[in-house]
Amino acid sequence: MDTAVLSKSELTFAAIVDAALDMAAAEGIGRLSLGEIAKRMDISKSGVFSRVGSLEALQMAVLDEFDRRFVEAVFQPAMTQPRGLPRLHALMENWIKRIGNARELNSCLYIAGSFEFDDVSGSLRDRLEQGVLRWRDTLRRTVLQAQEAGQLRPDTDAEQLVFEIYSLIVGLMHDVRFLHDPQTADRMRNAYARLISTYRSFHYHAG
Repeated sequence: MDTAVLSKSELTFAAIVDAALDMAAAEGIGRLSLGEIAKRMDISKSGVFSRVGSLEALQMAVLDEFDRRFVEAVFQPAMTQPRGLPRLHALMENWIKRIGNARELNSCLYIAGSFEFDDVSGSLRDRLEQGVLRWRDTLRRTVLQAQEAGQLRPDTDAEQLVFEIYSLIVGLMHDVRFLHDPQTADRMRNAYARLISTYRSFHYHAG
């Protein structure tokens, strides 16, 4: 295939995914449709279909792009911090900044999708579940590293702490997206700091 044609095709595919990601963030990944994306981009539905193949393929591509942006904004910057609590704090601050701004549309597709598809079986639900569990495992490993470093109490239940952190994030997203409360991000930071203080080792003092 001609390079120029391939580049144009790739750019069109990227634009389709970008438009679909915006729609999914605003309305939910289950509300995506090839026809609506075609309408928004002012191209034919067949033009969208020829590039993405199917609605399910588009949904998977949207999650791939969401993952890429999430890793770039939340995970990678935190990896520059020392293992343990400094890294966990960085992960949380990056996460809060990403979804805690009521003026920006940065919904977590996995949290929103878990409510959309909680009672629905299928490959999309499976993918959403895998994404949630993969991220919670990342948090759990970071918590365990903090515990091994003596920053968290020896009796810390990593699964329990991750559950509590994730529950706070769900509350953050609810109040940002549904209540449009501009104080939500600060409330989240306060709640997280209070939570960590109950697990922190008496012998650990942050530098």
